[in-house]
Amino acid sequence: MKKAMTWLKNIRPLKVLTVFLAGIFLFLTQACGAPGIATQPPQPDAQSPYSKRYDPTKDYPLSSPAGGMNNFSDVEPRGRLDEKAATDRADALAKNAQRNIDQKSVDSPEQYGENYKQGTPFGERVKNLGEDIGSSAEEVRKGVVKGTQRGIENLKGNTQNAAEDVTTNVQRGAEDVGRNARRTADDAGNAVKRAVD
Repeated sequence: MKKAMTWLKNIRPLKVLTVFLAGIFLFLTQACGAPGIATQPPQPDAQSPYSKRYDPTKDYPLSSPAGGMNNFSDVEPRGRLDEKAATDRADALAKNAQRNIDQKSVDSPEQYGENYKQGTPFGERVKNLGEDIGSSAEEVRKGVVKGTQRGIENLKGNTQNAAEDVTTNVQRGAEDVGRNARRTADDAGNAVKRAVD
């Protein structure tokens, strides 16, 4: 009974009034709110939403067999866009390669015969061939240099990581030895105390 009396004494009229007003406010906002919330949305064509049913006599479009496992495509449907993008990219690269071949290629036998008939000097043809070979050799040299630099950077990083790992392992080993020595000394001291007692 004392607890109930102390609880009633602790209640302040301002708190009770605040809770009462908040409850009234909540009740009024819900009761006097927009009536459209509680109503059912209008149905198109004034038909029941359950009027469309499965008709086994109709042929519904399913995924067409595309081969692969279970006669359907092995590609995820969302992956088809990625597959199309990859195909488009491959076509663009093939066209670019063909254009490069047409512009920078060594003369074919037909072109060689045509150039010979038109009177292109042999020295110029050799010069063109030399330029093409030179540019190809320069591209190969740049690729080898870049690959070598990348390999050296990887080797430096790997040796640095290995050195750090060795240092860390040595430090951990030393800490473990110290902890083990302390534990052994503590255990020996405890054993001596027990033997004395």
